[in-house]
Order: sequence, then C-alpha cells, then structure tokens
Amino acid sequence: MRVVAALGGNALLRRGQPLDAATQRRNIGVAAAALAAVARAHELIVTHGNGPQVGLLALQAEAYQEGGAYPLDVLGAESEGMIGYLLQQGLRNALPSRDVATLLTQVVVDAREPAFASPTKPIGPVYEAAEAAAVAAARGWAVRPDGARWRRVVASPEPAAIVELETIRLLVDAGVLVICAGGGGVPVIAAGDGTLSGVEAVVDKDLAAALLAIELDADALLLLTDVPAVQTGWGTPEARALPQATPEQLRGLDLAAGSMGPKVEAAGRFADATGGSAVIGALEGAAALLKGRAGTRVHARESGGVGA
Repeated sequence: MRVVAALGGNALLRRGQPLDAATQRRNIGVAAAALAAVARAHELIVTHGNGPQVGLLALQAEAYQEGGAYPLDVLGAESEGMIGYLLQQGLRNALPSRDVATLLTQVVVDAREPAFASPTKPIGPVYEAAEAAAVAAARGWAVRPDGARWRRVVASPEPAAIVELETIRLLVDAGVLVICAGGGGVPVIAAGDGTLSGVEAVVDKDLAAALLAIELDADALLLLTDVPAVQTGWGTPEARALPQATPEQLRGLDLAAGSMGPKVEAAGRFADATGGSAVIGALEGAAALLKGRAGTRVHARESGGVGA
C-alpha cells in the first residue's frame, strides 16, 4: 500500500518538554522506529508538523535586533530543513538499505482567505495565562488557550496546491522514502503570471497531508499524534475513545480548532475523496494503527482493518 504518515509537531516535541535539540532527537528516534515498521511493508511518504519548532525559531530570531524579524514563511522553511534532517537521519539509520530524501515543499494558499483575519494555529511554547497576556501585549501576538495553558496563534489558510507535487511523485515512484510538506509546507501565494511569494502564515499540517495523500493516490493516511485516539468528552471523567467513525460522525464532535479538529477534518476529506481509510492515533503505534488494531479509523463505510 501507499501510505502517507503525518507526524504532529507535538509528537516530536511534546507539550511541556524543553524545546531543545537533544529532546527532539530522542523523540525522533521513537518516531523513526515507528515509521520504519510501516516502511518495511509499505510505500511510505512522511510529512510532519512544526508548531513548537517554528514558534521557537521566531523567538530566537527576535534576539537579533539589527534587522526586521524573519517572516513565518522563511521560518517555516527553516523548520522543514531542521526537522527533515533529523527525521531523514533517523529513518536512514533505521532502514540502512533505503533511499531517504527530504524535499523543501511550497504550498499555495489564497491571500484573500478569511483565516488571515482570524488566527487559530498554535505555535511555539506554552505559557501560563498571565505570562501569555504579557507576552501578547509586548509582541503584538494573538494568543489562545491550548489545553490548560496558552500559546501564540497565527493564521492558518487552506492548502490549495502543492507546488512540488510532481517532484514528490517522481521520487516516490523511484522507490525513495520522501519527507515532504513539513509544517504543512511553506505558504506561498501565486501571482497571475505564476510567480510565487511567501506569506505570513502556517499551513495546517494535517490538511496539507490530506491533500498530499489525495493527490498521490495513497491507500491510507495516518495522522500520528501524542494521544491514542479521538475521544468524546476529552479531558473529562467521561472520556471515551472512538475505535471507528464516519467523517460525518466526527465532524459533529466539539474538538479543538488548533489540534484535534484539523486531524478529524483531514481524515474526513481523505476518506470522502478516495474511499480509503485514515487513522488517527499515537505515533508509537503506527503499524498497529495501519492494521486497524488501535486509534480511530475514519472511513466513509464502517468496516474492519485498514491493511495488513
């Protein structure tokens, strides 16, 4: 099977962990082992989030006072290279006989989209409420709750097209394990003459992964995160994992706009467009998710496992 696996940024740097290279390397070691188990049996394409990382890069860039702040599209490209390098090295070590490549990927968005006026995508570290209010006032940021604490939020427009799609397809068809569309891809807008320019935003990784999987005719989409499944009543004593659901059932749930909400929407889009299966669940159990033994399986028709 052709499988697109999307790693959440919080699966690589978990909430509350220090945002340092050593922590990320350890987490990517776990991710590489889980992904290698899938890649040994299937054709795998990997994408990843960058919320914690791109926010950290923005904070680091502000330490340089002699020039203007680097825009989010440039920082997004930096995070693609940084995370891609670590994943590529981890996967190459886990799969020494495989060719692995990271491709810097641009994703076209619409500059007129309402998302630019209503930021929802959390990036960077978490803050306590009082600290978040102070940071937002000092830096002119928008902040929103993320679980029990607060994070900076930025615009997250819809992915419309993947610029390097044919290059990705060429590499995949040649047997390369490709890491691409990191952080949802670098957001760009296309002028009437076809020229591209970056825009101040972060594309949602899950929606970009769904678009990538649909365009590559993937058989399955894995949305890997730091929780075992979609839950009803999340964070309450009545929380209950959903082993499977249709897109319509999941869209009826009240889910966080900046985290689980996009995963559910991405899973639904893939299932609706392809008739294939999307699975949401914990990164460590990627192979079990693909076999229908864990996570929340999303399919237009309720049935058994995703694959062997």
